[in-house]
Amino acid sequence: MKCPDCSYEDSKVVDSRSIHQGISIRRRRECTRPGCGYRYTTYEYILANPVKVIKKSGVREEYDREKLENSFHIACKKRPVPEDNIQQAIHSIEEKISNISNVEIDASRIGELVMDELKKIDGVAFIRYASVYRQFKDVGEFKAQIEDLKK
Repeated sequence: MKCPDCSYEDSKVVDSRSIHQGISIRRRRECTRPGCGYRYTTYEYILANPVKVIKKSGVREEYDREKLENSFHIACKKRPVPEDNIQQAIHSIEEKISNISNVEIDASRIGELVMDELKKIDGVAFIRYASVYRQFKDVGEFKAQIEDLKK
């Protein structure tokens, strides 16, 4: 696991906790490079059945949790959203994906699930994500989405 601060390839685990009823593990790590000592959090989870995601182009690729996490982190950047809330939302989406299909799912369906979760977590993060996902063309679309969110 590379240190996010200095990219050193060695770290030590300073704390481990079971989360989400024991199906995930949260680990606090510390970089072991002399002079760095940066602390960061990682999450471990079991990928039971790899699901294929059908992209808009028709291409199928294996579901990648990291892409989902990146989307949440971009949408929630500089927002007061705890990492645990993001991880719970991702877990909720993954449960819904496995309930919808254990083989394939449209990327658009995953996008809708992300928007549902972001709407619950943080309105600004939701608008950020929706503006990119729905490809807003002008301010009017932003206004309409914000009005819909207020309801």
